[in-house]
Amino acid sequence: MSQLKKGALLSYGTIFLTNVIGIVLTPFIVRGLGDSEYGLYTLIGAFIGTMAVLDLGLNNTIVRYVAKYRAEEDEEGEANFLATTMYIYGVITFILLAIGIGIYFNLENIFGDSLSLVELDKAKVMFMILLFNIAVTIPGNAFEAICNGYEHFVYPKKMRMIRYVIRSAAVVGLLYFKGGAIGLVVIDTLMNLTIIGSNVYYVIKKLKVQFKLSSFNKKLVKEIFTYSFWIFLMGLVYQFQWRTGQFILGVKTDTVTVAIFAIGVLLGTYYATFATTITNLLIPKAMKLVVSNASGLEITEMAIKIGRVLLILLYLLLGGFVVFGKEFVVLWVGETYVNSWVIAVLIMVTLTNSLTLSFMTSILKAKNLYRFKSVIYILFVALGLGLGYFLIDRIQEIGMMLGLCIGVLISQIVLNVYFVRVLDFKIWKFYKDTFLRGSLFLMVFLLLGFYLNTFFQNYNWPSFILKTAMFSIFYLFANYFFVFNNYEKQLTKKALNKVGALKNIIK
Repeated sequence: MSQLKKGALLSYGTIFLTNVIGIVLTPFIVRGLGDSEYGLYTLIGAFIGTMAVLDLGLNNTIVRYVAKYRAEEDEEGEANFLATTMYIYGVITFILLAIGIGIYFNLENIFGDSLSLVELDKAKVMFMILLFNIAVTIPGNAFEAICNGYEHFVYPKKMRMIRYVIRSAAVVGLLYFKGGAIGLVVIDTLMNLTIIGSNVYYVIKKLKVQFKLSSFNKKLVKEIFTYSFWIFLMGLVYQFQWRTGQFILGVKTDTVTVAIFAIGVLLGTYYATFATTITNLLIPKAMKLVVSNASGLEITEMAIKIGRVLLILLYLLLGGFVVFGKEFVVLWVGETYVNSWVIAVLIMVTLTNSLTLSFMTSILKAKNLYRFKSVIYILFVALGLGLGYFLIDRIQEIGMMLGLCIGVLISQIVLNVYFVRVLDFKIWKFYKDTFLRGSLFLMVFLLLGFYLNTFFQNYNWPSFILKTAMFSIFYLFANYFFVFNNYEKQLTKKALNKVGALKNIIK
């Protein structure tokens, strides 16, 4: 099996592993730390995490240029490029540390109204450890990017999987012996240093990569920043969407509110990750259309083909979470976090449209139009943050998320108009063929789900598992016979045949 296929399998394995570990480990961490300290842990993590955007999208740039130099067999150009990026990373790290130290001495001014003196002391210690962590991680991630540029995907991805397993065991051990948030931060930092060290060793000793500055090429530096700028902008959007919301709540409310918001965001991002994984499986086939200068109708038909498959699965998750999600959250992390369910539902509803249309993002990248999406998202997500800031006073964490979701929805509407006018995308055909019948079925199954809940009124894991299993089976069977088209039925049969073949192998 090729490095590419092994790397793809390991990517999906890593996503599955992180999601499962996250779901299992999160309630253990919440109960081990307590609501207040867990909120402090997520607050400082989100606050320092916003500084990660100073990477400026250079990792993506490294992958592209290393692959380019290798294709051209230009070893000197590659060595010069990599040395140049290391100098750039050095400047970024210096700026990051300067900003971080300045913030450290102002933490009392920033969080003085919302944190107690004990919490402030812990926050300062965690902040400095995480500042060191991110100052090493930003340039350190370049070595994984080099591996990807060399098409050596297996080693770094395997190390990531090992990291998740070891970290999980270390976290369980720490909390068993009554450790706190500072201990978690130390574990994360040590794990990052170990992984970065192993990647550095692999790149230098195994791949024999050279870093040699033969000339400081200003044109090359300009090229690097031109390519990475729009990726950097979308990185800013990601930080604005989630982490800045936690930071604002930390300034205006308390650590428990931050924790409730963080759990909701965690569940919402699991939903998005699931869809992204499915998209990555289907996109390579779809991209052939772009290369062949496909018409707007052909692009629309491929978007429908991918979008329908995504929506069937997304609606299963969304419908199940709307009906049974409140019970899941209470069983998972406790009644304190009921509003996390509301926040997660808001995220899921808001992202469903853009996730179903994710094929169109690939079209934008292929046609070098990605900058439009970056600018639109950063404008309207910033607007959503401002709206959320004012809504906090009325409905706290739900207000923050509501503001953000409004900003994201407006940006999606603007993007849809852009798709129609610039890409000749047949938007009404897309929504009719993708959403119409599936949405009607979702409404019916929501009613059935709520009716099912009336027979199981006590919150416990056995009844929750039984209800969700019944809901999922009925939903998938009904969709197969009344919503699936021939292509989707063939996909289902192929998947079932593979499961059957796997069972025979196991036997």
